[in-house]
Amino acid sequence: MIHPALIKKRRLILIGLTALIVVTAVISMGMGYSSLSYDRLIPTLLGQGTFKENFVLFSIRLPRLLITLLAGMALALSGAILQGITRNDLADPGIIGINSGAGVAIAIFFLFFPIEAGSFVYILPLVAFLGALITAFLIYALSYNRISGLQPTRLVLIGVGFSMALSGVMIVITSSAERSKVDFIAKWIAGNIWGSDWPFIWAILPWLIILIPFTLYKANRLNLLGLSEPVAVGVGVSIEKERLVLLLTAVALAASAVSVTGGIAFIGLMAPHIAKALVGPRNQMFIPVAILVGGWLLMFADTIGRNLVDPDGIPAGIMVALIGGPYFMYLLLKKTD
Repeated sequence: MIHPALIKKRRLILIGLTALIVVTAVISMGMGYSSLSYDRLIPTLLGQGTFKENFVLFSIRLPRLLITLLAGMALALSGAILQGITRNDLADPGIIGINSGAGVAIAIFFLFFPIEAGSFVYILPLVAFLGALITAFLIYALSYNRISGLQPTRLVLIGVGFSMALSGVMIVITSSAERSKVDFIAKWIAGNIWGSDWPFIWAILPWLIILIPFTLYKANRLNLLGLSEPVAVGVGVSIEKERLVLLLTAVALAASAVSVTGGIAFIGLMAPHIAKALVGPRNQMFIPVAILVGGWLLMFADTIGRNLVDPDGIPAGIMVALIGGPYFMYLLLKKTD
């Protein structure tokens, strides 16, 4: 049974995070290369803006904000699931190579199929999912031992190796491509939010609508998978079946996010840790908090990054890495102590 005081604390944290997201979104809507005064935001949202104000808000700012919010949520939830099924606090779809697998699949599809990026927006998540799925199963298979089961530390090390190898594959397959297509792949690798239009929102939204409730439904199974395998088996959990289903969920979430945002790492690492520090390690308690933290982190990183340097700014993936890299090192050192 969860203590009522903890439930109340989580409710207050969720309200606070929602308010933080709204405040960040409002600030972000008024910042950028084409300024939009804050006193005109509400009239423009209500349809009383000029042509320029409507274009800046509804065609540029608002879709990008929603994309970063949704993608951050998906990456955070994916990281929380991966950390639960592997019992490793360093697991993250970007760090262990899942994002790189999605990226290679997108690069191959984009470079060798004569279709413009905008016209296959709804196919991209499926292509990314296939690449991420193949990568995840290879990493899982190489990390699994018949006697001792899944080895969490080995999984992270193999995942990092896969990530580096797939980055090399990406360079090889783009080396002979057209300049315009190479520029797109380079922006994807850097984590530049390239899918910043309404169709990309409709492409990622169904995955979240389905997979967030499903993960919350499986939260107690994640709690049990976090225990030792004999204990989990003893209470009737089919370990391999549950791991497989949840791994598919994590891969789908990560693939849907990076298909429209590019290669962004560390959100799935940081958000679950921050959430656990706020409300504890029980999955049904910290997962909703982690989802909002992840959404805010990517939105905040993108807002800061695109306003630091004119006109294109710094990619959100680089901004997140500047924060997440040192945090990953801290966790790694803490784990080895």
